Amino acid sequence: MSLSPLRLRAAVAAAAVAGLGCATLTALPAAAAGEQVKVQYRQSATGSDQAEPWFKVVNTGSNAVPLSQVKIRYYFKADAGASYRFACSWAVKGCANITGTFGTLTRSTADADRYLEIGFTAGAGSLAAGADTGDLQLRFHRTDWQAINQHDDYSFAASQTAYGDWSKVTAAVGGATVWGTAPAGNDPDPDPDPTDPTDPPGDGATLFDDFTYTSHTDPALNAHGWNVRSNSGGPGVPGAAWAPENVTFAREGANSVMNLETSTAGTAASTRQTEVLTRATKFKNGTYAARVRFSDAPRSGPDGDRLVQTFFTINDLKAPMADDYAEYDFEYLPNGGWGEPANILYTTSWETYRPDPWEAVNQHSEARTSYAGWHDLVVTIDNSAITYYVDGTLFGRHDARYLPERPMSINFNQWLIDLAGQTSTTPRAYDQKVDYVLHVKDQVLTPAQVSARVAAFRSAGTAFEDTVPGTG
Repeated sequence: MSLSPLRLRAAVAAAAVAGLGCATLTALPAAAAGEQVKVQYRQSATGSDQAEPWFKVVNTGSNAVPLSQVKIRYYFKADAGASYRFACSWAVKGCANITGTFGTLTRSTADADRYLEIGFTAGAGSLAAGADTGDLQLRFHRTDWQAINQHDDYSFAASQTAYGDWSKVTAAVGGATVWGTAPAGNDPDPDPDPTDPTDPPGDGATLFDDFTYTSHTDPALNAHGWNVRSNSGGPGVPGAAWAPENVTFAREGANSVMNLETSTAGTAASTRQTEVLTRATKFKNGTYAARVRFSDAPRSGPDGDRLVQTFFTINDLKAPMADDYAEYDFEYLPNGGWGEPANILYTTSWETYRPDPWEAVNQHSEARTSYAGWHDLVVTIDNSAITYYVDGTLFGRHDARYLPERPMSINFNQWLIDLAGQTSTTPRAYDQKVDYVLHVKDQVLTPAQVSARVAAFRSAGTAFEDTVPGTG
């Protein structure tokens, strides 16, 4: 679907300034004698409605350290009765690989009764001796967005505006504390309070699919509620076919991956587009996530086709400009189109449109750069906004006026806007791959929480689950 021009709403991450400082190590447990890390800290906000502690973890030992074994804790004094929510604004290691969980101290002190524990997924990799993680630009806030006071927090320092070693944050490797000093009388315990209200409930109605199928004719694909499109019609090149046989499944590493192949030889009759969508239109508020691999070039043959690669939710347009229409898109154009000369990624929230004459009411965010490769795509919808993330980083936040009024389906497709981008009659084919899809009804998850939820399904050997009721 083409876009009407709207104001770009871009999120720009602040650049961090490196600094030096000094602190004292706690006694090093024998179990971690070869695995030592320290934490550098700077603050990015001194008040208002968010705390923004930024960190770097530095490997000061002689061995590489798997980051999945590292935990760091930031200690603070909670407001009476308040609960908190964690978010990652940007991280060199990728926000999708950063987790944040809140816990309660065994013994309260004048400046601490809670802590934020930061961890890493396996995707963060290992930290070589002498290396650091780079920026971890983190933040947390009250769930009701009331103002917070950081000046009575144990780990906070208003003067720490450049990175420096900070002993008021603790670090553990494999459960053994190797850096920093906790508030008096509080030795770090292995795990945060599992009942903390900031952790999203684990029993929310959920759709998860790992796309572990054999082919587009696998009976399980239909049984699990998917439709591999074969019927004609838009979007895309008039007269092109939608080819279910071009949807295939294969193992890549430890996971099964769905591939949508779109091909052409420069004519409508030779063009084969692909789409996979849920038959049910039962998804509305909550979290939607998928890991998708975009392609900038065909597997072979000439490049340049005006291609659209997508992950989106949608319901039907009952009439031109109907106000109960809804659509929320990730759309990647590797070779431009719709007036754009080169690669661009859009996220778009739709209120409605009229196909003829064309008129659209929507809001979009965009980035003009290559997104070739695997990306973690997350969109959350609550009662106040639609928020898009790419690889754990905020990509766009759209207004409440675009919130859905009716439930939707979940879709992936790959199609050609037209045949004007490349007029050659040499055959070529483009691939869009999908690793998994997740929807959690009526819960707003952070990208890190999405990663943790997916990892839990895979650890349990669960390839598919659908507990979302039949109405949105």
